[in-house]
Amino acid sequence: MKYEYLHPRDELVLTMQRIYRYKMTTTSGGNLSILDENGDMWITPTGVDKGTLTANDIVCVRADGRIEGLHRPSSEYPFHKAIYAVRPDLKAIVHAHPMALVAFSIAHKVPDTRLFHQAWRSNGTVAFAPYGVPGSEDLGRKIAQKYAEGFDSVILENHGVCCGGQNLQESFGKFETLEMCCKVLIKAHTLGEPTYLTDQQLQLQGKSDVPLEAFEYDPSMMTIHEKELRNQICRFVERGYRQRLLTMKTGTFSARIDAEKFLITPYPLDRHAVLPEEIVMIRKGKKEFGKHPSRAVLSHKAIYDAQPDVTAIVNAGPLNAMAFSVCRQTIDTYTIPESYVFVREVGLLPFETVYNDFARLARTLTLQSPAAVLANNGVMVVGDSVLAAFDKLEVLEYSAEAVLDAQPIGGHVAMSRKIIDELIEAFGLQPPPPQ
Repeated sequence: MKYEYLHPRDELVLTMQRIYRYKMTTTSGGNLSILDENGDMWITPTGVDKGTLTANDIVCVRADGRIEGLHRPSSEYPFHKAIYAVRPDLKAIVHAHPMALVAFSIAHKVPDTRLFHQAWRSNGTVAFAPYGVPGSEDLGRKIAQKYAEGFDSVILENHGVCCGGQNLQESFGKFETLEMCCKVLIKAHTLGEPTYLTDQQLQLQGKSDVPLEAFEYDPSMMTIHEKELRNQICRFVERGYRQRLLTMKTGTFSARIDAEKFLITPYPLDRHAVLPEEIVMIRKGKKEFGKHPSRAVLSHKAIYDAQPDVTAIVNAGPLNAMAFSVCRQTIDTYTIPESYVFVREVGLLPFETVYNDFARLARTLTLQSPAAVLANNGVMVVGDSVLAAFDKLEVLEYSAEAVLDAQPIGGHVAMSRKIIDELIEAFGLQPPPPQ
């Protein structure tokens, strides 16, 4: 979806629906605003159910201070106004009370976004604003001061979070990514001590585009098989977002068409809604003209080149698997039969692998060992279809969650070697390599 074509009132409603649907605010909590080219502020109202918000509920505060709409503007209008006054580069603000960020807020802490590169790239260093009465001019001054210092994401003492951006989707992306960062940190402490990326490691993700040659593509030559794969990728990306296996900014899907071609999701991409025509074809190492493939394209190509029976690949950063990723621990699939049968032995790869050691990546990920934890970079899963790869991703995440949830009640007890041998025989699996 191209949000730039929406009227501010419609974009505010759609974005609030996403926030409320994914339990990142309450019926009465949170507010959003957009500052348009005329200096008019479009803002969510006070006292209106966030779960049933409509375009007619949105309030416009004109540049001259006149208020137009059916309701009063959000009670937090003063801090929206104060932020825009000190940061003319910002055109949209998201404020809400998601649970993990509120936990940091009431603990008087800020998350270190060097936990994974998307968080650092999106949010950078996060500020902490001292307490002010909600809706007060005092709170507005305190938050605006942090924005004046150059911060774009600010945790509010015993209150919530505020994220600003050049448009509403950028602000929402910062908000969602920061909440994910906090959730991962909380989960990670169940396992041990999380690790953070160095400056050198962060620089590996510095480029936004992969320098591939382009070829002219004629969609009229598209086969039924390609059309099917484009639509499958879109459906599973959207499902992955709904299942919270992906965020707006994280996750890559690809699918092999034949020995010379594969399809991959583009960069940038809002995983909430992706269209078949946005998917990028890679043919003989060249990209479809006018499109930009995911930055994971070279690692996916390496796996396809080395593993001809792999026909789909997924990169993702689901919450529970990410906890293992940042603690640099593998995920034990000796938990329930489904976990072992579908996911087998899970590898653990250094952060740099997907950038500069494609040979190791391609050796690690096969249909016999289809999943790997990437240090501070989520997980990677392969399959012989898009459905199979997605299924393995779900099973891997559920296994990670079960292991984490078992920790407070004494820890999990892995299935015995005898049980594993029975599963290998019953399902015709290859035995694991000797230790």
